[in-house]
Amino acid sequence: MAAMSDADRDAFLAEPRIAVLSTSSADGPPMSVPIWFEWANGRARFFTGVTSPKMRRIARDPVVSLLVANPTGQPEAWVLIEGSVEVSEDGAFDLADRLAQRYWDMSDSAHARTVEDWRAASASFRLLEIVPSRVRSYG
Repeated sequence: MAAMSDADRDAFLAEPRIAVLSTSSADGPPMSVPIWFEWANGRARFFTGVTSPKMRRIARDPVVSLLVANPTGQPEAWVLIEGSVEVSEDGAFDLADRLAQRYWDMSDSAHARTVEDWRAASASFRLLEIVPSRVRSYG
């Protein structure tokens, strides 16, 4: 297989998939964590708390990669987004709420309570956008 077309890549990234965000650590190997994300206008968007470890790593070095792949049992397909993160204080809760609707069954009362807790703490959330320097794909 070859690289995905832009339309195929965008359709792949529009599906609710868990991504793996890799950031630079201060004194060791890169740190990789699973995240929810949204692909919009050629950028990957996600949110985090202002005091989270990933926020500290990104503040120190905004260069990251984000890997999105099919799970085992499906044909191999993946998108790798490399770039720098821009951080904003605006829109983080709105994104968190949209992503919760996308990734969770919101009829579950525990999930609904979590979103309400996020709303109450929304001033401590940040919206992060990866501005791609390179996007690679396979599938």
